[in-house]
Amino acid sequence: MFINYLIVFLISMVPIVELRGAIPVAVGMGLDPVISYIVCIVGNMLPVPIIYFFARKVLLWGKDKKFIGKFFTFCIEKGEKGGRKLQAKAGNGLFIALMLFVGIPLPGTGAWTGTLAASFLDMGFKKSVIAVMLGVIIAGIIMALASMGLFGGISFLFAPNKA
Repeated sequence: MFINYLIVFLISMVPIVELRGAIPVAVGMGLDPVISYIVCIVGNMLPVPIIYFFARKVLLWGKDKKFIGKFFTFCIEKGEKGGRKLQAKAGNGLFIALMLFVGIPLPGTGAWTGTLAASFLDMGFKKSVIAVMLGVIIAGIIMALASMGLFGGISFLFAPNKA
């Protein structure tokens, strides 16, 4: 049982997949929903400080390197452009915008991307982490409800008739 929770924890740390993929896996494994939810949030939030403090520095360091320079420059430009666009649309509501950006469970809108955007916007560590955490909590609730409904429906269709 511990191994299954560890798997879900590790999946929730993976960029792009994050807890959006880990929660459906936990539901599919039949793990306790509350424990899985907590494990996924912790796993998804664990990389956030590392991303906030180091990802931008690594990208800036690598932008002039031979093999990785073009990709790193692309990431920097994309991050800065996205940050300016978010700032322009959100104005003083940047905290709410970041929270909703992370909270809507679509590809590319998770804790990794949100934290990187916050670091490019120099939003401040504490404010960024709280906004991302609230977004992760929202995304987790949405994914848990959707996953339980989806897997509940599938199990109902394929379960043997107990009448």
